[in-house]
Amino acid sequence: MISSALKPAVTRLINPLARAALRVGLTPNSVTILGALGLIISAAYFYSTEQYFVGTLVITVFALSDLFDGAMARISDKGATSWGGFLDSTIDRVTDSAIVISLALPLIRDEDLLAYPAVVALVTGVLIPYIRAKAESFNIACSVGITERTERLVIILVAAGFHGLGVPYILAIGIWALAVLGLVTVFQRLQVVRKGLADS
Repeated sequence: MISSALKPAVTRLINPLARAALRVGLTPNSVTILGALGLIISAAYFYSTEQYFVGTLVITVFALSDLFDGAMARISDKGATSWGGFLDSTIDRVTDSAIVISLALPLIRDEDLLAYPAVVALVTGVLIPYIRAKAESFNIACSVGITERTERLVIILVAAGFHGLGVPYILAIGIWALAVLGLVTVFQRLQVVRKGLADS
C-alpha cells in the first residue's frame, strides 16, 4: 500500500514542521478542523465551477494537513487521544465525500452518465471504513482491501488534476477505477467479517 511504503519517509519530513506548529500554539484538533474546512470549501468552489487543475492543487495542500495532525498528536506532551482519533476519522469521511460530491455536481448538472459511477464511488468510500469499524466492534481485524484511503485519494485527485489539464478520458478512468476498486474492497471486507463471525 502507498501509505505503508511512504510512511517512514513522510514521517521524517513532517515531524520538524509538526513541532514548529506545536510551538506556535496550534493543536492537532485545530489543524484537523482547519484543514477539513479548507478542503471542503476548496472542493465545493473549484470542482463545482470546473476549475479542476487549480482546485486539485489547493485541495492537495489542505489534504496534507491530515498528515500533520497525526504527527502533532504523536509528538505532543499529551500524545494521541481517543477523541482526537475519533474526530480525525469522522472528518476524513466528510472530506472524502466532499471531493467526490463536488466532482459529481457538474456531471449531474450536465446529465453526464459518469455521475452514476461517481455515486457508487461515494457510497463505497463511506462503506469501506464503516465495515472496518463495525468489524472491529466484533473484535475482527478488517484492514484488508485493494484500496485504502490514501490510494483512493491519489486516484481521484490525479484524475481530476489531469482532467483540468485537458487529458482526455482521465476523469472517467479515475471515477470508474474508484467505483470498481471500491466495490472490490467492500466485497473483500464483507468476506473477512463473514468468515470472522462464522468462526466465532
